[in-house]
Amino acid sequence: MEHIHIYLVNEAKNRIRTEELNISEIAYGLGFENLPYFSRLFKKETGVSPSEFRKTLNSN
Repeated sequence: MEHIHIYLVNEAKNRIRTEELNISEIAYGLGFENLPYFSRLFKKETGVSPSEFRKTLNSN
């Protein structure tokens, strides 16, 4: 299960970098029905929330 989570978080990071979708659209597109669960998983794997990750990209 851990490998799937890592894959999904990496895919989410890629989509956040390359697509103009909001975070919930990305989460639902990856099969997450529960946005808070997606956000917790993303933060567990990366150390930042999906929106914080996007902000760091936009600040560069």
